[in-house]
Amino acid sequence: MDRVFERTMLYDFYGELLNEHKKSIYEDALLNDLSLGEIAKERGVSRQAVHDIIKRCNAQLEEYENKLHLLSKFLKTKDMVGEMNRLIKEYADTGDRECLDKMEKISQGIIDEF
Repeated sequence: MDRVFERTMLYDFYGELLNEHKKSIYEDALLNDLSLGEIAKERGVSRQAVHDIIKRCNAQLEEYENKLHLLSKFLKTKDMVGEMNRLIKEYADTGDRECLDKMEKISQGIIDEF
């Protein structure tokens, strides 16, 4: 997974758990694509302070994922639903009973995941 995409996804899942100060700086860097210098100037702090906050946010968001696994479960479920959609189309085209069995197995896997 692309690092920027992964960080954005982690932020989507866990960003609300960051304090407002960290959240605001992280959003400026990640979502608003501001440079460290731009963020530092806007907030009256050093570039190093901004860098350290972003680094701590990345570590904190990764720690949440390591404990809760919400992003990995989401991505796994998304893949499973995509496979079910493919099987639905295949079943519509062929009427193959095996497709239904595979869909049932996948749907049970989604249920078991949560």
